[in-house]
Amino acid sequence: MGLFLRGLFLLSLIYFSTGAEVVTVDVKATKGLLESGYTYLDVRTVEEYNKGHVDGEKIFNIPYLFNTPEGRVKNPNFLKEVSGVCKEEDKLLVGCQSGVRSLYATADLLSAGFKDVSNVGGGYLAWTENVFPVKIEKKERDEL
Repeated sequence: MGLFLRGLFLLSLIYFSTGAEVVTVDVKATKGLLESGYTYLDVRTVEEYNKGHVDGEKIFNIPYLFNTPEGRVKNPNFLKEVSGVCKEEDKLLVGCQSGVRSLYATADLLSAGFKDVSNVGGGYLAWTENVFPVKIEKKERDEL
């Protein structure tokens, strides 16, 4: 029960601290929005992204959290990195593995002044469950 209350507290903190409600769209809507020109921001780790990600024209991978020996820590340059590749007016879909990290990332982007940002509910797991197109990054090999 304690974990549930903590999660509820964090979600309410996101809602009330941003001044903007986070909109969540399902992966079927996401697919259509990507086809109409939206940008997909994958906030998973680089390792997760390289194992497979949403396939589309405008896809960026900017991790929201990093894995460290102490656990996951927030990327201190997240907003700066997003601002380097996206404008505040861009139409963004923010996804992660299951929809939790992207919820936090979406709230941060809205608080930073991004105007049209939506969370992708279910994330990459829901995307693959619907058998939508994915891309797997090839490993670079050292030349011998």
